[in-house]
Amino acid sequence: MAGTAAALGALAVTGVMAVGVSAAGAAGISAARAGAAADAAALAAADAATGAASGIPCERAAEVAASGGAALITCTLTEVTATVAVRVGTGLFAAEARARAGPPPGGE
Repeated sequence: MAGTAAALGALAVTGVMAVGVSAAGAAGISAARAGAAADAAALAAADAATGAASGIPCERAAEVAASGGAALITCTLTEVTATVAVRVGTGLFAAEARARAGPPPGGE
């Protein structure tokens, strides 16, 4: 009887740990996807602002973010520098990321 209780306890602990590790992994994946989508959206907006790509900068950012599975939260332009924020997922595993793209400070 004691062996059965110990085995069930070990199984329960293993199950709880597996769920925790899975949740942490899912959160990490969402964060990576959000970061990649933010980078791509900021670059698309900056390219449109400089004329290197066609379109309206923040509309291009929204399109690129959506193609990466993200939703554009904010998009601001300061001359040809774009700053964006995106969200990937909903609920417990939602992740947000911000990115900026444009010429280097000082125009160098």
